[in-house]
Amino acid sequence: MGRVLLPPQILAVEGKVLFLGGPIQGALPWQDDAINIIHSLDNSVIIANPRRKYLDGEFVFEDQVDWETHYLREAGYHGVIMFWLARQHEFIEGRSYAQTTRVELTEWKVRSEYIPINIIIGIESGFSGERYIRRRLEQDCPKIPIHSTLENTCRVAVERNKQ
Repeated sequence: MGRVLLPPQILAVEGKVLFLGGPIQGALPWQDDAINIIHSLDNSVIIANPRRKYLDGEFVFEDQVDWETHYLREAGYHGVIMFWLARQHEFIEGRSYAQTTRVELTEWKVRSEYIPINIIIGIESGFSGERYIRRRLEQDCPKIPIHSTLENTCRVAVERNKQ
């Protein structure tokens, strides 16, 4: 299988990075499926996957955020950011679903309006706010197509990563 980067260790990377942006808490582990799809299409793709299992007491918020920021920038400016907006599977008390993803998507959507960034977006049917997100992206970023399946989102991300 190809290379997958996991938090919290930030490593130097030779080549383009494909970042998997999307919900973690409250979502099924869609990243596992995405990694399998991507590497079945091109085993050389370097994937930055922010989802990993931590042992009790091992998670450090700042390290996770720093890791995600680093690889989002690396992918945004030199590779591909793939957002898969998976629908909610489980309610997490005290947390809005996909709150971090929504911030990251908004940040990179706005950046893409001013500089060329490879963003690939897929939205699973049933994702809360899907209608609004689709409308705003159509208004502000009509050149960014929105995909409806994880398979197609991954396929387009791999194609863009080769460019």
